[in-house]
Amino acid sequence: MILSEKYLLIKKMFRDYMEREFPSELQDEIDQTGEYPYDKLKRMGEMGFFGIKTPKELGGQGGDTLAYVLAIEEIARVNLVTAVWVSGANSLGSGPLMFYGTDEQIQKYLVPTAQGKRFPCFMLTEPGAGSDAGGVTTQAVRDGDEWVINGRKAFITAAHYADFGVLFARTTKGKGNKGISAFVIDMKTPGITLGKPENKMGIIGCPTSDVIFENVRIPANALLGEQDRGFINAMKTLDYGRLGVSAQSIGVAQACLEEATKYAKERKQFGRRIADFQGISFMLADMATELEAGRQLLYHAAQYKDTGASDAGMYCSMAKLYCAEAVNHIATKAMQIHGGYGYIKDYRIERLFRDARVNALFEGTSQVQQIVVSGNLLK
Repeated sequence: MILSEKYLLIKKMFRDYMEREFPSELQDEIDQTGEYPYDKLKRMGEMGFFGIKTPKELGGQGGDTLAYVLAIEEIARVNLVTAVWVSGANSLGSGPLMFYGTDEQIQKYLVPTAQGKRFPCFMLTEPGAGSDAGGVTTQAVRDGDEWVINGRKAFITAAHYADFGVLFARTTKGKGNKGISAFVIDMKTPGITLGKPENKMGIIGCPTSDVIFENVRIPANALLGEQDRGFINAMKTLDYGRLGVSAQSIGVAQACLEEATKYAKERKQFGRRIADFQGISFMLADMATELEAGRQLLYHAAQYKDTGASDAGMYCSMAKLYCAEAVNHIATKAMQIHGGYGYIKDYRIERLFRDARVNALFEGTSQVQQIVVSGNLLK
C-alpha cells in the first residue's frame, strides 16, 4: 500500500512531535524511575492524541482507523510506553462508549476523554480469566436502582491514573460468555482499591495493577449496552486494541532495524564494518522484509476494519499475530547484531528488546489470535 499525502502528513506530524518531545535522556529517565511525565500526557490530551478516532462532533479528531494505527506506529517508534498510553485511551477506553454508550454516558465520559480532560482504563482480565476472557467471575448483582460489584481484576493498564473505567462483570450465572455485562464506573467510587503497580520487564512508566471491588455500588444507568451482552462489546473493542498493539509492534520493530543498521555501519571487526559481512547484511535484509510485510498487513487490516465487513476481526487478529511475533524476531536479531554491547543499558536496543516482548502477550496472546483466525476459517 502506498500512503496518500494526507496519511504521510499524519505520520510526519507524530514522528516530529515524538522526536522533539521525547529525547533519549527523558526516555531513559522514565525507564529507570518508572515515573511518567504527566505534564506530557496532559499536553497530548489537549492536542487531541486521545481522541484520534472519536468523531469531531464528540470532541475528537474524526480520524479513521488507518490514521489511528499510523499515529501509534510513529509514537511507538520513539517510545513504546507513550504509545501504550495513547492507544489505550483511543481503543479500549473509548471503543465501548462509542459502540454502546448512551447519550448521557458519551457526554460524561467519551467527550472529555477525547478532549484530554478525563482518562479511561479497561477492566476485563482477572487472575483466573486471561486468555479465557469469558471466565470472568467478578459479580454484578442488581439491588433496586443499583448494581453491587464484587471481584478482582488483574493487569489493568493505567488504573492508578484513570478517572473512570469500563468494567466487565458477570450478571447471570451459568450462561458463560452470554452472562457478562459491561459497566462504566468512576474509579473514585467507594469500595474500589488498587493493588501495587506490577514490577514489569518492559513498558515501564505506565502502571499496571490489580483492581479490587468490595461491595461497590454503582447506579443502574452505569450499565453499558444491554445486560448480558458485554462480552460482545469487549470482543468488538479488542479488534481496535489488537490493531493498536500491531502498530506498536511495527513502531518498535522499525526502531530496532534503525538501531541495528546504524550500529552495523559503525562497528568494526577484523578491520571491516560488520555491515560488510554477509551474515550481518542478510540479517538486516530479513528484518526489513519481515517488518514491511507486517506493516502492509496492518495497514490493510486497518482499512478493512472500517468497511464493517463481518470477517474484519479475523484480519485484526492476523495483524496482531504476525506483527507481535515479527517485532520479537526483529528485536532478537537487532540485539544479536549489537553483540555484548546490546546487553548493556547504555544502548537503546536493550530497552527495545525488553519492550518488544509484551506485544505477543497483551490484547490476546499469539495463541489466542491463532484461535480467532482458525475459528473464522473453519466455521
